[in-house]
Amino acid sequence: MLKEERQQTILNEVELHNRILLTDIAETLDVSIDTVRRDVKELDAEKKLRKVHGGAISLGFTTNSARNNNIYALEDKTTIANKAITMLNDGAVIFIDGGTTCLEMTRLIPDTLHLTCFTISLPVAMELSSKPNVTVISIGGQIAKEAQISIGANAIHNLSEIRVDYSFIGTGYVDAIYGLTEFDWDIVQIKKAVIKASKKTVLLSISEKLNSQHRYKTCDINTINTMITELDPEDKLLIAFKNNDIRIL
Repeated sequence: MLKEERQQTILNEVELHNRILLTDIAETLDVSIDTVRRDVKELDAEKKLRKVHGGAISLGFTTNSARNNNIYALEDKTTIANKAITMLNDGAVIFIDGGTTCLEMTRLIPDTLHLTCFTISLPVAMELSSKPNVTVISIGGQIAKEAQISIGANAIHNLSEIRVDYSFIGTGYVDAIYGLTEFDWDIVQIKKAVIKASKKTVLLSISEKLNSQHRYKTCDINTINTMITELDPEDKLLIAFKNNDIRIL
């Protein structure tokens, strides 16, 4: 594989999953970790991604409360966010996860809607703080610097003491058989705690993540009550998920 093809594959994986490990990409490309490390270093120098310890993250993931248009599949994520907003009722108590799709949802919450919103995400909390009728409660804990979310025992304990109507979560990987998975053990533990704290869990995921899996399991697919993608609910790619009695939007 030519270097240009190799680097494009790296960029595609980073954009899709927000964050990748060098070991995973080396295995996918069947090259050495040193080769991948050099590629990532070059791409970082070209400002196409950001190199972090052991991997890389997308530039769209290094976001803050300012509007960031460098987000992969922004149009699809906006479609998902618009669908998610239809599930919100005045006076609801909800949780919004970190990640670019959840942040798009946060931005689209109408200023007239009264909500109480818990979050582990610093960018989501900052965006919500501009909403005049949203009470924002940030779940504290150790901050995962790349993902800009709270992780660890303190965050898990705080989540154990709440019960929300809906949680809106993202995932790195989702499969109709293997469920939701991630490569980061700490993030899996946080997502498990979020699901336990929720009456109903809503998954927001672009369709490119369907039929993918990684090493650490968050939950079985039927733990999710509703899955929202940018696709039409009748799309054939969603049949396997419908067969698990999941509501599809």
